[in-house]
Amino acid sequence: MAADTARSPEQAPGSGPGRPLQALVGLAPDEIGRHVARALDGEGPALLPVPGGTPEARVRGLLAAMRPDSVRTPEGVTALPGGVPARADTALVITTSGSTGLPKGVELSAAALRASALASVKRVGAGPGEPWLCVLPAGHVSGLQVIIRALVTGTEAVHADFDARGVAELARELRPHVSLVPTQLRRLLAVGADLSELGTVLLGGAAAEPDLLARARRAGARVVTTYGMSETCGGCVYDGLPLDGVRVRLESDSPGQPGRILVAGPVLLSGYRMPPGVDDPGAVERDGDGVAWLRTNDLGAWEADGRLSVLGRMDDVVNSGGHKVVPGQVNALLAQHPAVAESVVVGRADPEWGERVSAVVVPADPSRPPSLEELRAWVRERLPAYAAPRELELRAHLPLLASGKPDLVALRTPVD
Repeated sequence: MAADTARSPEQAPGSGPGRPLQALVGLAPDEIGRHVARALDGEGPALLPVPGGTPEARVRGLLAAMRPDSVRTPEGVTALPGGVPARADTALVITTSGSTGLPKGVELSAAALRASALASVKRVGAGPGEPWLCVLPAGHVSGLQVIIRALVTGTEAVHADFDARGVAELARELRPHVSLVPTQLRRLLAVGADLSELGTVLLGGAAAEPDLLARARRAGARVVTTYGMSETCGGCVYDGLPLDGVRVRLESDSPGQPGRILVAGPVLLSGYRMPPGVDDPGAVERDGDGVAWLRTNDLGAWEADGRLSVLGRMDDVVNSGGHKVVPGQVNALLAQHPAVAESVVVGRADPEWGERVSAVVVPADPSRPPSLEELRAWVRERLPAYAAPRELELRAHLPLLASGKPDLVALRTPVD
């Protein structure tokens, strides 16, 4: 594939006609929803939602990196010097950080956002006017897509801070569709919520343990697991199958082996918006037929039934003694162990092996936690011996990011 680097002047931020960009800071989720509806209809500026609770220093850093023309706060709109227009077709800019930690903006068009939302509601069978409950941050793509799914079905999302008992009550009142991360689903189960009172539970943000899915379904939940990212307008693969219009293939060195996940379709980003002096990573490439493919940083494999299994990020691969270990494969096995409630597998620096495979585990029964030897034997039954964890760390809970994903940076540092 050749890199898709050619852009017309109106598509390149800051060169030629574009759409003004406005940052949204400190706004209530329902107000964000109203501005998103206008942006999708082509009214007003493109939007850069800043997640609620972002520290002030981080907000200043995002504004400096993304260079919006203005910022909207509860107090009003303030023009900013040095603003750079977004691409003409951009409706939303979602900020994300790469391995360097520097922010980059993902520019998403109204067409891509609508294509994603329409394919989503079609897949889950959500009808016109059916309620959508948003308990995820409205500044993240997961929360924004709940807002847009509601809009394309002719209604507005209902917003609530996540509280397990409060969500259970809203489920009884509204019977809404909802997007959750595994920790939220786990907390609903812990309070005995009747999950049959929810419409569809779209579960994403982190890998879900098979036992969690089984318990949720026994409690009446209609759970659909999702895979996607900001660059694909959120979830684009449901229960291992691409949404209508989306194509997925694997870039693998060996047939039948795990490979990099590539995604094509109408849900892809228009391009990246980079901080001053930082090169565009150019993640979208065109093949010989002119099809644009997003080269993700995720590893995947095909299951026997043709469904996609997501194994984890390529930059999370652990190089231990010259052997490459995919943490997601190891963690999928640990999650099936009866003594494990939650787990994450990471690589930690090791003077002998370069990196060691480390398992961070929340025991199902804190009084009877699994041993390292027990978990190593469990993994060795199914994977090569070098993939078995060399370290076990027990925790009462896993540290999470605001998005609900495990904080891998924190987990790579052992607890003293």
